[in-house]
Amino acid sequence: MALSAPQALNLWRGALVESLRRGGPDLTARQVAVLLTVYLTAPPHTVRGLASGLKVSKAAISRSLDRLSQLELVRRRVDEADRRSVLVQKTVRGSDFLAEFADLVIAAERDVSAAPAPTA
Repeated sequence: MALSAPQALNLWRGALVESLRRGGPDLTARQVAVLLTVYLTAPPHTVRGLASGLKVSKAAISRSLDRLSQLELVRRRVDEADRRSVLVQKTVRGSDFLAEFADLVIAAERDVSAAPAPTA
């Protein structure tokens, strides 16, 4: 069954709120987009490639990666094949965070599906 717009937003809200309640990191939408892109699309990932794919500046990607690296959700490494390029890689901590967040999304979907349809 397809979700309505209010149900989809409530699903998103539910997962985000529960993540924050459990002490998850308070990430911006851009940081989440970068994180999900690194984890859900095929590598290699570079600052230049992420900026192009997300249609934002390399500086914006670098700021997001600064925070994600600080939280150990991703790691940056110089590309040995092209020393001018920086590769963005997954980490165990990032994989664990996203696995837990996926469980929160699944739980939120059950809550949204069980709730009565919102009225306009």
